[in-house]
Amino acid sequence: MGRKIGSRYTANQILGRGSAGTVWLGEGPEGPVAIKLLREDLSSDQELVSRFVQERTALLGLDHPNVVSVRDLVVDGNDLALVMDLVRGTDLRTRLDRERRMAPEAAVAIVADVADGLAAAHAAGIVHRDVKPENVLLDMQGPLGPGGAHPALLTDFGVAKLIDSPRRTRATKIIGTPDYLAPEIVEGLPPRAAVDIYALATVLYELLAGFTPFGGGHPGAVLRRHVTETVVPLPGIPEELWQLLVQCLAKAPASRLRASELAARLREQLPLLVGMPPLDVDEPGSEAAEALEEEAAPVAPRERVRRGAVPLVPGAKPDSNRDTHTSMRVPGPDELAGGARGTARVPRASGAPRPGSARNRASVARRRRITLSAAAVALIAAVGVGTWAATSGDDGGGTPSDTKNSAPTSP
Repeated sequence: MGRKIGSRYTANQILGRGSAGTVWLGEGPEGPVAIKLLREDLSSDQELVSRFVQERTALLGLDHPNVVSVRDLVVDGNDLALVMDLVRGTDLRTRLDRERRMAPEAAVAIVADVADGLAAAHAAGIVHRDVKPENVLLDMQGPLGPGGAHPALLTDFGVAKLIDSPRRTRATKIIGTPDYLAPEIVEGLPPRAAVDIYALATVLYELLAGFTPFGGGHPGAVLRRHVTETVVPLPGIPEELWQLLVQCLAKAPASRLRASELAARLREQLPLLVGMPPLDVDEPGSEAAEALEEEAAPVAPRERVRRGAVPLVPGAKPDSNRDTHTSMRVPGPDELAGGARGTARVPRASGAPRPGSARNRASVARRRRITLSAAAVALIAAVGVGTWAATSGDDGGGTPSDTKNSAPTSP
């Protein structure tokens, strides 16, 4: 038996659970819908309910082919729900998990679709604030685009803003997922449209490489990298596409493209990407890279770390529907200082040793031994020259000052 949501909707089947709530397959007056029912602790927050109602007009007015439309917002007793269009397909995270990385043409086509959706949202004064593969849906019933890509739609508009109340987050919380957070958010600045561009460029990097440019390790280290590290080039993509990524991953928000500009520039790149296979780069921590390292110098087994969204609690499992909208504390100065894991992960050609790996350490040790040996040889040579010089001075007859302290000879 279905669960009534307000007076017009019935939730029939759970599609997935996330940190913000539960998504249901539902039925409304106009047919099937997706119903996002927010958590009870959120629905009991009167401040949040007030913000929810205030956002109603803006969210209902956001209508674009690349945005999952919000049909209704329901406030009914303890129920707080967003009623959205039902997309017949899957999310981008599911496809990425299955394929590991995508061919550049398809990846760029998908990101261009999302950029178009963001352009419409930004024009309406709405910032998404949590752009990531989990929030991009692929319409499997839509026409195929370049590279066989399905139409992409951005979902979960408004959830970040609704949850991010001053009382809930104050100055010690960050709304978003660490791998995709723009530097200005880490530094405590208010989120503007440019944060969505940074996050979307991070998604494109991940679709091409199979991992995010600054992810991996402790969330504090991830945040530090966003602020301090420079993105490392991906081998094998056209220079024009790489420059687009660099510009949209700029630390300064004003340096990034606007969403409409990004969409247009990406579509200009599509003819250059036809038939290009997925990039051949080893993901840090991948089985191929680990196998090469262990073959060169066996090391103790290490836990495999899933690249992509970083769990905020050690050992935590991803949400079943991959709706991983999270709220995390701002790291302290000691965490931002980095450490062994505080360096950016460097993409490299397949088979090349990973920095810090056993193969890399062995190579460094060999170079160090050669350097030390050369230094020792130089030192021995220097000592030999000094000894020779001293001996030559004795044989050539000393000056009066050389012999003034010598013992007198017998008559």
